Amino acid sequence: MADRFILSRTRWIRLAVAAITVVTAFAFPPAADAYIGPGAGFAVLGSFAVIFVTMILAGVSLLIWPFRMAWRAIRRRTRNKPLIKRLIVIGFDGQEPRITERLMADGRLPNFSALAESGGYSRLRSTFPSITPVAWSSFTTGTNPGKHNIFDFLDRDPRTYLPRLSSTEIGSVTRVLKLGKLRIPLGKPSIRLLRKSKPFWTILGEHNIWSTIIRVPITFPPDEFYGAQLGAMCIPDLLGTQGTFLLFTTRSGGETFQEGGLRFELSTNGSKDSFEGTIEGPENTFFKDNPPMTLPLKIDLDRAANRALVSVNGESVDLEPGELSDWVKLSFKAILGMKVNGICRMMITEMDEHLSLYVSPINIEPDKPVMPISHPSYYSSYLEKKLGSYATLGLAEDTWALNEKVTDDRTFMTQTNDIDDEREVMLFTALDRLRKGVLVTVFDASDRINHMFWRYTEDGHPAAAGIDDPEYANAIEEQYLRNDEIVGKLMKRLGDGDVLWVMSDHGCTSFRRGVNLNAWFLEHGYLALKEGVDGSEEWLQSVDWSRTKAYAVGLVGIFLNIKGREEKGIVEPGEEAEALKAELKAQFDGLRDEEKDEIAINEAFDTDQLYRGPYKGNAPDLLIGYNHGYRISWDCASGVAAGSVFEDNTKAWSGDHIVDPRLVPGVFLANHPIDADDPGIIDLAPTALTLFGLRPPAHMEGRPVVEMNRFVKGKRE
Repeated sequence: MADRFILSRTRWIRLAVAAITVVTAFAFPPAADAYIGPGAGFAVLGSFAVIFVTMILAGVSLLIWPFRMAWRAIRRRTRNKPLIKRLIVIGFDGQEPRITERLMADGRLPNFSALAESGGYSRLRSTFPSITPVAWSSFTTGTNPGKHNIFDFLDRDPRTYLPRLSSTEIGSVTRVLKLGKLRIPLGKPSIRLLRKSKPFWTILGEHNIWSTIIRVPITFPPDEFYGAQLGAMCIPDLLGTQGTFLLFTTRSGGETFQEGGLRFELSTNGSKDSFEGTIEGPENTFFKDNPPMTLPLKIDLDRAANRALVSVNGESVDLEPGELSDWVKLSFKAILGMKVNGICRMMITEMDEHLSLYVSPINIEPDKPVMPISHPSYYSSYLEKKLGSYATLGLAEDTWALNEKVTDDRTFMTQTNDIDDEREVMLFTALDRLRKGVLVTVFDASDRINHMFWRYTEDGHPAAAGIDDPEYANAIEEQYLRNDEIVGKLMKRLGDGDVLWVMSDHGCTSFRRGVNLNAWFLEHGYLALKEGVDGSEEWLQSVDWSRTKAYAVGLVGIFLNIKGREEKGIVEPGEEAEALKAELKAQFDGLRDEEKDEIAINEAFDTDQLYRGPYKGNAPDLLIGYNHGYRISWDCASGVAAGSVFEDNTKAWSGDHIVDPRLVPGVFLANHPIDADDPGIIDLAPTALTLFGLRPPAHMEGRPVVEMNRFVKGKRE
């Protein structure tokens, strides 16, 4: 049978009551989280009214449970005739075809090569833009962004011009019961996935074909369908951001982190080897002014043994400097009888004159998730019982701490490899239970290692200054070899009627120089600043919108300040807007970096020509197609208009794919021939449906990449 999870009646009640959540207010991340910007917010608290209603619904659920089971049995009598038994899709996010092809030619990816020889290999056309949420949404739905509504990591609120997460919307509770300082919410807010169009696994489920979907990006909150799903991007951490690390240190003062980190001071409690601090968790909206939930932290040093004992939440963690702990459970008390549970990893980063403790972003605990991170809701708990605690944060590898030099290459690689190991166990656990249907699992390590270790691959890369650990000079290639091993294990478990796809959503290239589009707009008179400011404020807070015609928000997009669309728009829609867009496109096409005598931008793309569908109007007006070596600058990504248009990128994050999509296709391998001349990621959803004997719906634009007459009676010719 398929990978199904049947609950006892008692557990139905327990899960129904436990599923109640209410959301804190939308929150921006600390400092300038330059890659993904604002967090999703966080669901923390329960409403008494909701609890009461949910208990009633749980009782009703018990009464109708036999009828639901009977209805499912009737629906499973499907008329479609699948051509295959199982479809197994492995995504290696960001795997670059140039590196892949070179390693295959050198005989270093034997399983990739064997798969290509038995079936086929091709570069895979990505999306415009070639970034993870957009590409995987097109994989999921078989549609262009104009139909699935995901155009970037970030969107902008046209009323405030502030960035917001593009894929998830978390509402708030406006009605509360005030009891002194206590605030009792009287409702339940919505948590909505903003991706539109049906995923192919939902359509398969409507025809009683089971799917297990593990960590495919843009599945938060999870889809509801006939199957199981563990969500991924953009699941927040307990602070409601896309990943905020904590640093506890005896070093006084110090600048705040530019990206994704918070600094807290440690104090002594009368002993030179004993220190105290406070871990701040999510806001407690049960109380006036939303104070953070807190946990006391204590660190006792044994200098002779070169160890530290960290005590928190009634648990003691024995740490050796420079070594990451296993997952540590944290439990924050909201009010009597209600706690918020998370997990983190810890590491002593220094223990000499000063003491510093790194705490990873606090992930939602999978066994007791306070937000919906899986479908069914107990699937995350099921996986925790099978393999122990595991990362749940959408972007789980802590790139920010490495960028800020709080951690080092070794720590980052440890985190990344451990998460890869967790994902591999999830994959094979699901595969062992899947008798027929679909299994999709996405591994993130290749993308993250491309980003953080590209500096090792290029002589003179600005981010390579100070590299002192040659152990990781071949980190990217070694990750691709690791991916090859996973493919080999899968190939050994294939049976008759099984189809295997191995793919990446895009490739990767160098990020040597950043381009600040808002600084360019300011320099050329398209953007103006308020009186008395210099443009250094984040999130475009320095901009005078009454004199601004164009601005950049997100990672790839330019918006015109259109009257009637933006709150303070000044550009007339229609002819004036079209003329301005054409003017900007002409200036950005082939834009040169005179200092380096290189082309920085290949082309600016008019989204009216790229997209079609009901959500086309939500897209930026222009997309910027950067050349190799260039990308949006860190300042521009965080809404800073000051400074130079071009600047060196000196961060560890040294590779990227936020460029002209034609430069960074993905890879696609299958154990069947690939009959399409130019397969695209948009083609895979309709191919999956066709393999299971279903006609792709009319809204899907992709086309099957294999001739179906190759499959006869469920067996591949």
